[in-house]
Amino acid sequence: MDYVNLGRSGLQVSPLCLGTMNFGPQTSEEDSFAIMDRAHELGINFFDSANVYGWKKGEGITERILGNWFAQGGGRREKTVIATKLYGPMGDWPNDDKLSALNIRRACDASLQRMQTDYIDIYQAHHIDRNTPFDEFWEAMEILRQQGKILYVGSSNFAGWHLAKAQETAARRNTFGLVSEQSHYNLLTRAVELEVLPACEDYGLGVIPWSPLAGGLLGGVLRKIDKGRSATDQMVAQLEKHRAKIEQYEQFCDDLGEDPAHVGLAWLLTRPAVTAPIIGPRTLEQLEGTMRTLEITLDDKALARLDEIFPGHRTAPEDYAW
Repeated sequence: MDYVNLGRSGLQVSPLCLGTMNFGPQTSEEDSFAIMDRAHELGINFFDSANVYGWKKGEGITERILGNWFAQGGGRREKTVIATKLYGPMGDWPNDDKLSALNIRRACDASLQRMQTDYIDIYQAHHIDRNTPFDEFWEAMEILRQQGKILYVGSSNFAGWHLAKAQETAARRNTFGLVSEQSHYNLLTRAVELEVLPACEDYGLGVIPWSPLAGGLLGGVLRKIDKGRSATDQMVAQLEKHRAKIEQYEQFCDDLGEDPAHVGLAWLLTRPAVTAPIIGPRTLEQLEGTMRTLEITLDDKALARLDEIFPGHRTAPEDYAW
């Protein structure tokens, strides 16, 4: 495994990030343990979670699974760079969500307890909170760092100007600021190329793409359906919307002799500022197959063809002005 620095930091992480969102709702605790153990064996040291994962309000099921896995010892916690998130509602009362100083303090302590750890490597805001000033956000995060409860701060689903405002506020306070931004980014969804990626490049943030395979559309959906596998109504609707592109894409992957899922991930690793796409395997087989991604090299001709199939964006304002 060739590890990479997360943004401008000295923190080294694997170029694939293990997403844990399926742990609990779709993957049993026993199977989740096996996937995480195998991830370590494969060299993946970067795991991502969130306090709301598990999707039963206030229970933090996925973080609890992580905590039970860490509690087995064997260096599991020490070998893992754990990133988790706060923002979503963990209760029905005021201040049980968002990014107020009160919720940041409570949410961090609750995540630490569930994950049975003393510190969080990367504590991420799951969404922008337009009602909380960045001075309040940074003061709360600075206190957590001083207490040794978190090491780095990251964002998720921030616009480019949110990143700029966050970083400029941090600079005024003489603090390190954000180390990463977790964005919706894949061949089909490229709007972050307008302003988010340029902001991340300029401020030295590592980009962690979520939904790198567009909910399965870039994972060989046509061949899977042809083999009789079922698809959700939402996926069928999206497939019909993008069928022409998906057909060209799967033919392109066939010509390369590679799995569409692996090509989609490999393409992300060529993008500016991208550190590690989030993979969300539900089984050991899916995890092990994903490792092929790191062996794929897309040359200029291949990258140009992908741009033809899935047109992207130039940096703003040139994309729409001059």
